[in-house]
Amino acid sequence: MPAFRTQSNLTGLDYRAEAARLGPPPVPIIDVHAHVAGGRAARVYDEARRMFGVRRVYSMTTLPQAPAVRDALGGDVSFIAFPNWAEADKGRAHRQGFLDAIETFRRDYGSRIIKLWSSPRLRDIVPDAGVDLAALDSPWRRRACEIATRLGMAIMVHIADPDIWFATNYKDAAKYGTKRSQYEPLERMADEFEGPWIIAHMGGWPEDLRFLSGLLSRHPNLVLDTSATKWVVRELGRQEPGVVRAFFTRWRGRLLFGSDIVTTDDHLSPRKDRPDHPKATQAASEREAFDLYASRYWALRTMFETAFDAPSPIADPDLKLADPSRYDDWSSPRLRGLSLPRADLESLYSGAVASVLKT
Repeated sequence: MPAFRTQSNLTGLDYRAEAARLGPPPVPIIDVHAHVAGGRAARVYDEARRMFGVRRVYSMTTLPQAPAVRDALGGDVSFIAFPNWAEADKGRAHRQGFLDAIETFRRDYGSRIIKLWSSPRLRDIVPDAGVDLAALDSPWRRRACEIATRLGMAIMVHIADPDIWFATNYKDAAKYGTKRSQYEPLERMADEFEGPWIIAHMGGWPEDLRFLSGLLSRHPNLVLDTSATKWVVRELGRQEPGVVRAFFTRWRGRLLFGSDIVTTDDHLSPRKDRPDHPKATQAASEREAFDLYASRYWALRTMFETAFDAPSPIADPDLKLADPSRYDDWSSPRLRGLSLPRADLESLYSGAVASVLKT
C-alpha cells in the first residue's frame, strides 16, 4: 500500500509528475463548472489548475467569497451567479436572495452565466420548495430565467442525479419524481427561453447517451458539460469506448469541459470551521487538498486524451451505495480512456464554450 493514500489518491500518484507526463493539453482548457471558495484553498487550486493546463475557470462562488477568490485567481476566474448556500434562511436564499444575487454578479463581476440547482434534494434542503421552487418551470425559476435573458446571460442547470440515487435515495417517487420526469420542465423551459442552456454533469444522464442525443436533437439551444468527475468517469467507463467516442464526435461543439471541483479552506486543516459543509472532510491538509483538486483534472484529461484502462485512483462512494456487499468507501470504478481526436479535444477544451458564450 502506498505510504500516502487518500480517497483522491488511492495508488499514491505524484500528480505533479503526472501533469508533466501528460504535457500541455492540445489547447488551453476552460473549465466551465467549478466551485472555488476560500482564499487559501483557491491558491492551492491555482497551482493544480495551471499544472494541468486550465487557463480559465467559471466558478460558482458565493458573493461573500468572490473577492478572496478573485484575489487568488486574478483575471482567470469568471463567476457564475449562484445562491448563498451559507445563508441561514434557505428559502429566501433560493428565492428573492438569488434574484438579487444575479443582478449583483452581473453588475459587479460581469458574470455571464446563472446556475439553477434543481436536484430532487432541493426538497429536503428547502422544505417548502415543492410549492413554487423545485420544478424548473416553477415561478421563482422563471423569474431567474427572465432576469438572465434580460441581462444576456446563459443558464446552467443541475437537472438530475445518478441513476443509483433514484434507485436508493429517491425511491419515493411521489416526493422526488422519477428521473425522466426531471426533464419535462427542462424541455418546456428550453422551448420558452432561448438560453443558451448548459446542462451540467453530462446533462444529468451519462448513463444513457441515447437519451442525451435525443435531448440535444430536440433542443439546439442546449449544451452539456462534463462536470461531476467521479460520476462521469464511472458511467462513461461502463460503456464501450467506441460508443462514447462517437457521441463526443457527433456532438462536437455541444460539449463543454467541466470538473465540478469544490474548494474550501476547511480542506487545509483537520479542524473544520464549517463542519456542515458537504465537502469539508474531503481533505485535511494542504497536501491532501492539492491531490483532491489535481485528481479531478488528471482523471478527466486521462479519460479524454489517452487509452488508459485501469481502476480510477479516486474512490467513488456511489459504488458502495449500489452494492455494499461488493464495495466499500475505498472502492473505485474503471477509468477507460477515450483517446478523442484532436478536433474533438480542441472543441471540448475551449472552442465550444467560446462559441456558446461568444467570447
